[in-house]
Amino acid sequence: MRIALLFTLCLFCSGLVVGQGNAPKYSNEFLAIGVGARALGMGNTQVGLTNDVTAGYWNPAALTQLTEQYQVGLMHAAYFAGIANYDFAGFATPIDSNTFMGVSVIRFGVDNIPDTRFLYDASGAINYDNIRFFSAADYAFMFSLAKKMGGLSLGGNLKVIHRTVGDFANAWGFGLDAALQYNRGNWKMGAVLRDATGTFNAWTHNSSLVIDVYTQTGNVIPESSLEITLPRLSLGLANAVVNRGKWTGLVGADVDLTFDGQRNTLIKSKLASIDPKAGFEVSYAQKAFLRGGVSQLQQVKDFDGSKSWTYLPSFGIGLNLQGVQIDYALTDIGNRTQSPYSHIFSLRYGWNAK
Repeated sequence: MRIALLFTLCLFCSGLVVGQGNAPKYSNEFLAIGVGARALGMGNTQVGLTNDVTAGYWNPAALTQLTEQYQVGLMHAAYFAGIANYDFAGFATPIDSNTFMGVSVIRFGVDNIPDTRFLYDASGAINYDNIRFFSAADYAFMFSLAKKMGGLSLGGNLKVIHRTVGDFANAWGFGLDAALQYNRGNWKMGAVLRDATGTFNAWTHNSSLVIDVYTQTGNVIPESSLEITLPRLSLGLANAVVNRGKWTGLVGADVDLTFDGQRNTLIKSKLASIDPKAGFEVSYAQKAFLRGGVSQLQQVKDFDGSKSWTYLPSFGIGLNLQGVQIDYALTDIGNRTQSPYSHIFSLRYGWNAK
């Protein structure tokens, strides 16, 4: 009853916030990519089964599943043939036997973008030495807290968002996530309400840098604004289906529900868009891991006007070498979607104080 009341209150508060600003579709979408090669190799199926330092992103309540006193995690991925870089770093530790905390940092950025405003010198000649470069980057800083109460764990995130477009514009924002995870036997269940009260970005534009060019080209001069990210509900279910000797295996399924307008997902309406995903993991002696998953089921229109269904397959492997977990994931196997495939690497290390 209390959980249902909290969920209703969060949605009500988000509605009040939206009334104060603009709520575009896909706001802060860089936070929907996912972190950790284990997760990306399983089709981002993690809400119910995550159990390590990446839980600060996937489900902060699952930080209670940490098995070491300290854990650190790192990830790097390159997207769009290396044009964009995506990085993650995290740390997690228990405060006491039932309370856990974590800190996560995410960056998605495109660097070395040419600024050609000064390509022509005072005489009207092209001078390539006048080209300057800037970066467009999105940052997220997450502070997580989790509490264990028997088989049920509750958690939450405080998020600080910073977005920059060179010296032209920047934004600061804040938001909250609410989460729970419940374990019963071989079953694991999770739920996360991301941007529970509506995450806002307050944009500031340095219009003086572009006003001359924009006026000449007929573009609208940008103004400072408030951008709202509406809540997203993620549900997850996982089960340990194999436990024979040194062999273990699990399967999981997640569902993401967005409320910012009709998206191109498997199930969509004006009220909500529903995006399912599924994945599996098989391990031997908890030392070697094989993973696979599927996500992003959507219908696309071809050049001849016909429509076809596409999906994003993924594959991953992992090795645990004396406490150091090395994971690799390959997404878009077989070029099933329009975007090029990506290689993701992540590293995790856990230790106990002596």
